[in-house]
Amino acid sequence: MLQSIAFAHPWLLAALIILPVLWLLLRAIPPAPVRRLFPAVVLLLGLRDDDSVSDRTPWWLLLLRMLAIAALIVGLAGPVLNPFKQAGKSAAPLLVAMDASWASARDWNERISTLDQLLADASRNGKPAALLRLSRPEAPVFQSASAWRKRVDGLAPNAWAPSAESYATAAATLPEAQKFDTVWLSDGLAHDGRTTLVTALKSHGRVTVLQSSKPVLGLNPVQFTDGALAVSVQRDVAGPEQALTVQAHGRDPAGTERVLAELPMQFATGETTAKATLDLPAELRGRVTRFAIQSVEGAGAVALSDDSLRRREVALIAGVENREGLELLSPLYYLHKALAPSADLIDGAIADVLPAKPDVIILADVAKLAPADKAALTDWVNQGGLLVRFAGPKLAASDLSRRNEDTLMPVRLRAGGRTVGGAMSWGAPKSLAPFDKDSPFFGLKPPEDVRITAQVMAQPDPTLASRVIASLSDGTPLVTRKKLGKGQVVLFHVTANAEWSSLPLSGLFVAMLERLSISTAVTAPSAEDLAGLIWKPTHVLDGFGALKSGEALPGVPGETLAAAALGPDLQPGLYTSDSRQIALNVLNADTTLKPAAWPAGISVEQFAADPETPLGGWLLALALLLLSVDIAAALALTGRLTAARAVVLLGALMLAPLPGHAQQDEAKPGDTRAVQATAEVTLAHVLTGNKQVDDTAQAGLFGLSETLYFRTSVEPATPMSVNLETDELSFFPLLYWPITPDQPRPSEQAYEKLNRYLRSGGMILFDTRDGDIAGYGASSPNGEMLQQLAAPLDVPALEPVPSDHVLTRAFYLLQQFPGRYDNRDVWVEAAPNAEKIEGMPFRNLNDNVTPVIIGGNDWAAAWAMDQTGKSLFPVGRGMAGERQRELAYRFGVNLVMYVLTGNYKSDQVHVPALLERLGQ
Repeated sequence: MLQSIAFAHPWLLAALIILPVLWLLLRAIPPAPVRRLFPAVVLLLGLRDDDSVSDRTPWWLLLLRMLAIAALIVGLAGPVLNPFKQAGKSAAPLLVAMDASWASARDWNERISTLDQLLADASRNGKPAALLRLSRPEAPVFQSASAWRKRVDGLAPNAWAPSAESYATAAATLPEAQKFDTVWLSDGLAHDGRTTLVTALKSHGRVTVLQSSKPVLGLNPVQFTDGALAVSVQRDVAGPEQALTVQAHGRDPAGTERVLAELPMQFATGETTAKATLDLPAELRGRVTRFAIQSVEGAGAVALSDDSLRRREVALIAGVENREGLELLSPLYYLHKALAPSADLIDGAIADVLPAKPDVIILADVAKLAPADKAALTDWVNQGGLLVRFAGPKLAASDLSRRNEDTLMPVRLRAGGRTVGGAMSWGAPKSLAPFDKDSPFFGLKPPEDVRITAQVMAQPDPTLASRVIASLSDGTPLVTRKKLGKGQVVLFHVTANAEWSSLPLSGLFVAMLERLSISTAVTAPSAEDLAGLIWKPTHVLDGFGALKSGEALPGVPGETLAAAALGPDLQPGLYTSDSRQIALNVLNADTTLKPAAWPAGISVEQFAADPETPLGGWLLALALLLLSVDIAAALALTGRLTAARAVVLLGALMLAPLPGHAQQDEAKPGDTRAVQATAEVTLAHVLTGNKQVDDTAQAGLFGLSETLYFRTSVEPATPMSVNLETDELSFFPLLYWPITPDQPRPSEQAYEKLNRYLRSGGMILFDTRDGDIAGYGASSPNGEMLQQLAAPLDVPALEPVPSDHVLTRAFYLLQQFPGRYDNRDVWVEAAPNAEKIEGMPFRNLNDNVTPVIIGGNDWAAAWAMDQTGKSLFPVGRGMAGERQRELAYRFGVNLVMYVLTGNYKSDQVHVPALLERLGQ
């Protein structure tokens, strides 16, 4: 049991040696009384003394005092239950290496707890420590372990895995002459190039690997195959049977993000791959944005969808005009009915539809094409388009593809056609034969009532058999196909209406068209396909698998997008160029998850099962309790323990300290707080855990509220503090968030509340309080922490406040926004790329308020005042400083008015132009 306890200050335990000495001293004090014979003692008989003194201290009281002193000594020594212990004993500095990849997200809290225990153990032993994140390596800096502990809560996994290049970079950054021990927090997966770093670390000292026993689960990109979504999930180690659920996320018709479908899956015993298919209607499939393994964190457990699952654009072109009043005889009638629910339809001539870049073009009984149209259509197919043709009277009567195979026909045709089942025919109408395995229609069951009465016949040749993807019961081709460049040409040997067959009247017709049009989804792009284009990341995944905006990231050349490995410069997410969208997932179709294999001589252990528990506080409390009992016992032995004293002593023992709060409003009941927050306009600030910063923020918002009360019609209530984990945010129009380098990272639930708050019209004012020396970057500790805190938020693209922004004139006319510092660079949501309209000098933000404002001017310190209205912090020097403080107040007023009224001021400027257009 003693092996599970460690001490922060073990040298204090030496004081336990004095316990026997104290025992002897307490036994000798008070001294035993001396006995003397006194003849007149009979005069004292019958007298009673109210106070009595024992001649020696009782043994149990001595034991009580010994226990109290022992508890005090041991408590001051800082005992810790379940201390983290590294293998072996060493006084060398500690280097903690972390893969910090997407695979680490599955048990990130456990890893952070282990890291904290490692640093706590190093701090107790006085060893310096350094941290090396291998997915984004930087030169390790050895410093106090307690300093690193303050930064632990701000760490997060990356959405990519370490590469051979990153391992080599990490090895090159190690200090050459320094000896240190390494503890490697591994993600448990095999990665290329790891041996290089292991060898380098072993040359500096002992290497210990800690990894989790939990399996790593990954989701391969979902593909559309044979009319259904093929889903494949991997795990790194074969194990027992395991059930899981894959969810399809997307937006419903109202635009709300929700789970659209769920697919139960199961790993068989001893298998590392689980596969299943998900059958979704085309309309629902087009709404899916991502697939994710339920209750599994990590970017590898998410598969983003792109153009491969979107609604296709299909152009319909007929060879004859529809006869008035005979819609059912129109060549395009049944095609419209079959494709409208699952595709966006385009009507028009070939020259009109080709510029729209449709995915599929359908020609219904079109026999001849103009030379220019044919050349343009051929070029379109060669670039990856799908051309679907239907036969008809015109095609049967023409000489198209008779002697020589036409470029835009899959086969040669016989002259005339074939009619069965008629008065002059000896044969009966034909049915469909079952579809072969090589056919895109495989798996579909032909209805028995579908009959073919006429068709165009294919000319037999050696290539015919390989081009037939559907045939009749007598073996004659019904649908043929050939590849042309990157695209393909498909011919239905019957009409698109019901003149030659009952196929368009059946559900099979819809399924066949869907198989053809959807199966042409974008395949894995090559460098040649993407070369010459810059792909802009619209959304990227963080390490936990959450989507965040990628607007602030630079574009990626097409060659890099197709070939380079994931990393800081190429993060997994959605990339767009023109009208194309490509999903770059953590796992691709060829990825195989394998467990890590470590070289001989490397100690591999599991993460600490039980967290460290400090016992010092409990032992000190026990010592105080025992000393209190000692006081009561001493009073009782001397006869001085009266009833009143007993009550007072008992009350002191039972009195428990009340928990303190940074602000009084936190102790209010939830309902009362909600009423007070919504009764009037209430400003709020986010608690950072730093009392000085939180008090400054409270005083700053109080000063701003007082300024609003005296200068505007807004009468704010007393500002409140907000705990992101427990408090409701929707009560407050504005949240002031001061940034400190060591504040904890909010939980996933808190980020969900924050994103919901931003989407519903709330605003967050981020203040790095560093004078913006980082230029909205990570070159300062506060700027780095801001990037970490804001990463999971749905923050739009940002730009410096334009000179014509509504914020510059919501109440006062301003062109600078100082606080305690005076820096012009304040960032707001970027305006849309649209030309300005005459008479509308303000940027059009669609009547919305920017959800975030970012700066570093320390506005709260400039606004801060006490209850008497006295400023709490100096700003600048002399009159110039007071002028700067006044401008800070004016910025605060503009900010609140902008939050409350939006671009109302801009609309007022538009009135003359609007009236002029209305002719008034």
